[in-house]
Amino acid sequence: MKRVVLADTGPLYAALDPSDQYHRRAQEELERLTHERREVIIVYPILFESYSLVLYRLGKQTASSWLNETMHGASFVNPTAEHYREAADILQAFADQRITLFDATIAVLARRLGLHVWTYDHHFDVMRVPVWR
Repeated sequence: MKRVVLADTGPLYAALDPSDQYHRRAQEELERLTHERREVIIVYPILFESYSLVLYRLGKQTASSWLNETMHGASFVNPTAEHYREAADILQAFADQRITLFDATIAVLARRLGLHVWTYDHHFDVMRVPVWR
């Protein structure tokens, strides 16, 4: 079986934007993922969130190029209605935290699929989701 990680928006965006505080780290981690022959899977809502971030921060041309490259080079997973219901339950369980529905959805899929998440967001530690480091 392939070694797989689920990507969060933070590293996807940071890898693209040289002005992002995590850019260098994201680039190094991409190299490590390649070296370790890990497959990076993107959950569709993360694709939407990442595209929007790239579009509004880096412009239409960069967003279009990024989306084209990502759509042809990445693997994706589509959450079901049940995944979203479970994610909503996570938000209720951690009501004192500012956890997004995007992150809660990745957390659900990571748990169900037994995968680690490639992220810089501390909320995954709060939710007790395995993080790829």
